[in-house]
Amino acid sequence: MDESPTDREVSVALVDYGLGNLRSATRGLERAGASVEITDDPAAFAAADGVVLPGVGAFREGMENAGPLREALTDHAEAGRPLFGICLGMQMLLTTSEEADHEGEGEVTGLDLVPGTNVRFDVDRKVPHMGWNELDVTRDHPIVDGVDGEHAYFVHSYYAEPDDPNAVVATADYGVDFPAVVANEAGNVFGTQFHPEKSGETGLKILRNFVDYCAEQ
Repeated sequence: MDESPTDREVSVALVDYGLGNLRSATRGLERAGASVEITDDPAAFAAADGVVLPGVGAFREGMENAGPLREALTDHAEAGRPLFGICLGMQMLLTTSEEADHEGEGEVTGLDLVPGTNVRFDVDRKVPHMGWNELDVTRDHPIVDGVDGEHAYFVHSYYAEPDDPNAVVATADYGVDFPAVVANEAGNVFGTQFHPEKSGETGLKILRNFVDYCAEQ
């Protein structure tokens, strides 16, 4: 069965800012037991049990598109409520990214909810990194319950380097150990560099963990 063990339906606001993988993310969250609203309305963020910030594309475009929602997302996080960033959405939780500089576009400021920067892979391997990698859980967090040693699907050229090493919840290897999951100090803001909605049973477990976490808050 694909039901979450929560005893009530959890409401999730899936942020629509023009770059998210909304259809598959919605399906994954619904399979995990959530009621999903795709929205760009800050009032919907406040009403939801949790917010998911998806993302596919470039850091600058992501932050520009999400700019009108910055205050609402920050307020949600600072209130201690669950905020889950996926792929680009995870990178947007950080402070800056080398991506804009690499493209000659200058510095762009992220949400700064997990202080740090995103850096480009400097390895003797094909970039972007695409494919399945094993997750190595490095510290406890509800989002990674039951997934240590499992595999998830990644597509990215940049990866997070948080200022605080303790912000790293799980790593993966692609010529270098890089953060696969990060979280803020309070634990309510977290993100996966991989796509849980494309990661089979491992990804579904992550999404169920998120739904359960939202239910408990």
